[in-house]
Amino acid sequence: MTPSEIAPTPRYKAVDTAVTRPLRILMVAPTSFFSDYGGHIRILEETRALQALGHQVAIVTYYKGSDMPGLDIRRTRPLPWRTDYEVGSSRHKLAFDVLLAGQSLVEGWRYGPDIVHGHMHEGALIGSMVAKLLRVPLVFDFQGSLTAEMVDHKFLNRDGRGYSWAFRLEKYINTLPAAILTSSRQATHLLQDQFNIPPSCLYPLPDCADTTRFNPDHFPADMKQRLKAQLGVPTDRPIVAYLGLLTDYQGIPHLLQAAAHLKHTGGLAHFLIMGYPNVDHYRQMAQHLDVSDMVTFTGKVEYRDAPAFLSLGDVAVAPKMSATEGSGKLLNYMALAQPIVAYDSPVHREYLADLGVFAPLGDVAAFTQAIADLLSDPQRRHQLGRQLRQRATAVYSWQRAGEEIATLYQSLTK
Repeated sequence: MTPSEIAPTPRYKAVDTAVTRPLRILMVAPTSFFSDYGGHIRILEETRALQALGHQVAIVTYYKGSDMPGLDIRRTRPLPWRTDYEVGSSRHKLAFDVLLAGQSLVEGWRYGPDIVHGHMHEGALIGSMVAKLLRVPLVFDFQGSLTAEMVDHKFLNRDGRGYSWAFRLEKYINTLPAAILTSSRQATHLLQDQFNIPPSCLYPLPDCADTTRFNPDHFPADMKQRLKAQLGVPTDRPIVAYLGLLTDYQGIPHLLQAAAHLKHTGGLAHFLIMGYPNVDHYRQMAQHLDVSDMVTFTGKVEYRDAPAFLSLGDVAVAPKMSATEGSGKLLNYMALAQPIVAYDSPVHREYLADLGVFAPLGDVAAFTQAIADLLSDPQRRHQLGRQLRQRATAVYSWQRAGEEIATLYQSLTK
């Protein structure tokens, strides 16, 4: 049996919704929810899955973000001196979190939750205060190391004086919850090995895919041709697609360098790079590398439009450099039956098993060659894409994830 045929085994049985009582869950989300990337999608889909099981969920978050239909979102007041918020680590975020802490305490008192569910480390820290005050359990949704992310965003120097203090704070936060949901097995191992968290507190819950919305059968060829024309994307070249944050640690410079290598060797392809922020910065980088004619930047793509935009890809790419954060975008690629070129990291291996096309981490030449090999082999692209969709459907279901979260909740509230 190949690794791609092995499904992760849940740590606990699926919940029997016929015999469990509805719960009230207060989620603390230290971000501008909802925005169209990464951890926001996990929060959204977890909430929808829990609501489908009959549970009530209220989300306390920053004042900015999109209001999503059917979700109970409760926002903080804005900072008087900062009316916008940049993605990633920022000193302004400390003030946002102070406001979030106050709002969470207020909403917790009003709402009377059975469970507090904190997303990311700030959410777990704030959530611990609410949970302690209300004497209810705290669940921590761990989506990557706090200190590692701060280093990735160049907000913290691993050799600097502040790193040890940040690491101690992260270690303390990891001890607060009754249970920790981890977005990957790599994250589970990290918590055990680096932070000495007992396995009994850890519950692997990988990101999942909405295989109904992200379904290649929903996007016929004529529709895709019209969308390409709307975006100004060539219709006579294979498309290399990326959707996510545009940052260095996500590997966007490497993606543009790959385009330059392909152009130099005469490879025919067009890169469709979707997401934000820093669009102007990377557009200038593309000009500097002389690949503007083979790259289209769309800017921000709303989550509702993501399936149609991603369906244009013939090859999807994941050049993310972080070794600790999740990589949920892979699940959407998989659901759309797209072959994937990715840097070789434990998280990418966990999702793709032996069905990914991997390049050594940071090796742009190997990454480029992997793209070129797939572009020249349509039959292999089709076969890998079909197998990846089967894996997404069988293994990474939000319905199953919701049932596992609900089972954990029930065990903590008995």
